[in-house]
Amino acid sequence: MNIFRFAGDMTHLVSILVLLLKIYATKSCSGISLKTQELYAVVFLTRYLDLFTDFISVYNTVMKLVFIGSSLAIVWCMRFHAVTRRSYDRVLDTFRHYFLLGACFLLALLVHEKFSFQEIFWAFSIYLEAVAILPQLVLLQRSGNVDNLTGQYVLFLGAYRVLYILNWIYRYFTEEHFTRWIACVSGLVQTALYADFFYYYFISWKNNAKLQLPA
Repeated sequence: MNIFRFAGDMTHLVSILVLLLKIYATKSCSGISLKTQELYAVVFLTRYLDLFTDFISVYNTVMKLVFIGSSLAIVWCMRFHAVTRRSYDRVLDTFRHYFLLGACFLLALLVHEKFSFQEIFWAFSIYLEAVAILPQLVLLQRSGNVDNLTGQYVLFLGAYRVLYILNWIYRYFTEEHFTRWIACVSGLVQTALYADFFYYYFISWKNNAKLQLPA
């Protein structure tokens, strides 16, 4: 493992911790898209189908369990927690995420590195992760104002993808048979989706003002 991947994993973990802090400390999920969280749960469940069949390292196994467990916990809180679910913005969170599920699965059937059950679902999870943030970004644009914890959550998610791009570049130049081009292209698409958010986050930080996204 190289430093870019480790930093990416830690940044991803921080984003989840920030989101859990917001939910459990404030008992509110206002500004958080349940659609995006459900998509991430599907991403981790389908990507880590090898959890109980292929052992890579203790670190790898622990991180897989953390990502699966935290994503399911967040979805459960937003759907079923007696207090938290009351603050969910149903009116604003109307992105039809099932279209993303269908399109990504169809793309995985057509474009994959190896035609096998596990590889197709791996490709599906990569494609889905690239666009899973869309419902969240749409919700934030509709609401206009973004609270600090929600803004930091999205910022760390975007930073995690940037670090993973550096990881792929590093691996391309240091590994003889690095072939994860599906992950590379999808990662670039995902990072591009964050560009607008990064811009307005930087402007708000520079002006010491509350983060606001144009509707």
